[in-house]
Amino acid sequence: MTTASEPVELVVTDTTTAEWEDFPVPAIGAVLEHVPLVDDAETGMMVVKMVYRAGFTNPWHTHPCGHGIYVLSGTLNTHQGTYGPGSFVWFPEGGSMEHGATDDADCTFLFITNKPFDIHHLHPTT
Repeated sequence: MTTASEPVELVVTDTTTAEWEDFPVPAIGAVLEHVPLVDDAETGMMVVKMVYRAGFTNPWHTHPCGHGIYVLSGTLNTHQGTYGPGSFVWFPEGGSMEHGATDDADCTFLFITNKPFDIHHLHPTT
């Protein structure tokens, strides 16, 4: 016989009022802005709301994790094309990539990883 479990305690973040925090990317001398949403200590999976400011590109790099970008506003500019609001773009782990915002507008998005995040730039500037 199965017993009923207790209801889970929800974790809720109002991303419209939450404080933006710095997300440093030392290899390219950039500081991005993000709102942390989920950081799962057991799996390393994370979800953040992030913004690429107009004209910013995260140059050629790799990740040891797969990650997805769900575009909320603006346009995500990648090495394979551009994607507007409502687009979900999955970047498989290990391959090289670049992505950022277009020159004319910021790009705000949800950034989701499948395991611990790390980044390795192919041509660091610092």
